[in-house]
Amino acid sequence: MRVVSIALFGACLAAAFPALAQTPAAVEQPLLHTLAAEVQPERMRADIEALVGFGTRHTLSETRSETRGIGAARRWTQRQFEAMSRDCGGCLTIATPSDTVTGPRVPVPTEVVNVLAIQRGTGDPDRVIIISGHIDSRVTDVMNFTDDAPGANDDASGVATVLEAARVLSKHRFDATLVFAVLSGEEQGLLGGKILADYTTAQGWRVGANLNNDIVGNSEGQSGVRNTTRVRVFSEGTKTVETAAQAERRRYNGGEVDSSSRNLARFIDGIADRYLTNFDVELIYRTDRYGRGGDQVEMLRAGFPAVRLSEGAENYDRQHQDLRTEGGVVYGDTLDGVDFAYLGQVARLDVVAMAALAKAPATPTGVTIDGAVKPDTTVTWQAVPGAAGYRVWWRATTAPQWTHSRWAGSATELVLPGVVIDDWFFGVSAVSADGYESPVVFPGPAGAFVSVGDPAPRPGR
Repeated sequence: MRVVSIALFGACLAAAFPALAQTPAAVEQPLLHTLAAEVQPERMRADIEALVGFGTRHTLSETRSETRGIGAARRWTQRQFEAMSRDCGGCLTIATPSDTVTGPRVPVPTEVVNVLAIQRGTGDPDRVIIISGHIDSRVTDVMNFTDDAPGANDDASGVATVLEAARVLSKHRFDATLVFAVLSGEEQGLLGGKILADYTTAQGWRVGANLNNDIVGNSEGQSGVRNTTRVRVFSEGTKTVETAAQAERRRYNGGEVDSSSRNLARFIDGIADRYLTNFDVELIYRTDRYGRGGDQVEMLRAGFPAVRLSEGAENYDRQHQDLRTEGGVVYGDTLDGVDFAYLGQVARLDVVAMAALAKAPATPTGVTIDGAVKPDTTVTWQAVPGAAGYRVWWRATTAPQWTHSRWAGSATELVLPGVVIDDWFFGVSAVSADGYESPVVFPGPAGAFVSVGDPAPRPGR
C-alpha cells in the first residue's frame, strides 16, 4: 500500500505541476536492433579484398585501367551502388561530383572524383545524414603513385563501412535523405572532403550529421594490446565557422564543449549504449587525432556538424608505410591487419546512428535561455515540423553527458522551477510521435546545428 501511495502522490504532483513531470522513458526501437543484425562483416571483407586488389588507389595513379589504380576503384564502387539501387527498386541516385585540382601534393592538374549514392527521404528530403570514407591510399612517400598501396585499413575499411551501410539502409525508408559518400584525394589534402562540402552546399541540403569513417578496421594497437570493444568519436569543441562576436559571447556564457558536432557525438555514444553489445564509444574532445586530419574537417569548414570515427587502438606500422619487413617488423597496410568482426561493430554503430537520426525530427532551432537574477530558468525554441514533442535537458557545467530532462509536450517554451540558470548547461531535443529523438541542441550559435555566420549563404533549390 505504501508503494501505491507514493506512486499516486507522484502522479498527482505531476498533474498539479506539469513542469515538474519528468520526461517519459526513451522508446526502445525494434527497427534499430533489426538493422544492427543485418550488417554482414563477410560482405565487408569481400569489399576490402576487391579494393586491395587494385594495387594502388593513390589519387595520382592510373585512371584508365580496369584492374589497377584509382579510376578502376572508383568505377567498381559506382557499380556496387548501382547494383544496390537495382535491388531496392531504384531508390539510390548516383552522383559523381568532381573538381580538377592542383596543389602542394597535386603537382599537375588532376581530376578528383567522389562517388555518392543518395537515398532521398520520404518526408524531409532536404535534411541529409551523410556517411563518408575515402577510397584513395598511399605509402611512405605521399607523392609515390606507382608502388602498391593496399590501403586495407586506411581507408578501405571506411569505404566498406559506407557500402555496407548503403546495403542495409537502402532496404528501408526514412524521413531524411541518406547520402553514402566515397571520397577521393584525402591523402593529398582532404580534396574529396572539400568537393563533398561544396556539392552539399550547392544542393541546398541541411546537414544533420556527417559520420566520417577513417581507419576503423584494426583492433590491435602498436603495443600489441588488442581492444575489440572501443571506437573513438572525435568532435570539435568550438565551431570552425564561429565569428568573433559569437566567440566573445561563447567565452562568457559557455558552449566550448557543446558545438553541434559535440552533441552529435554524444548522440552516437547513446546509440552504442542502447543498441550494441559490448561496444563502447570513447568521446574524444578534439576535432581529430593530434596533428592529423580527415575529410570531416572540410565539412566543419563549411559549417556542417561532422565527427570522425576511428578505431580505438591504432598501429602506426600499418599506416602510410611502404610494404616491407625491417628488423623483424612487418610494415604496410595489408588485409591481415583488419579485424572484420570489429569492423562489423563499427558498421553497426554507423547504421543504427544514421537510421535513428533519419527517423527523428530535425534538431530544434532558435534555442534560447532566460533566467538571469531569477530562481527559475526559461528555455524556448522554435517548432520543428514532424515533432510530436520536445525534451528539455540540463547538466552540471562539468558533466560530460546530459543528465536531467523534462518533457515539454508540444509547447515551445518550458519553465524549470528552482533550476538556476547560472549553475547548469541547457539544451533541447525534438521527439517524433513514435519516439525517435534528435540530438540535443545547446542554446545560441555555439550549439546550433544550422550554423549562423557560415562563410557563405547556402543557396536553395
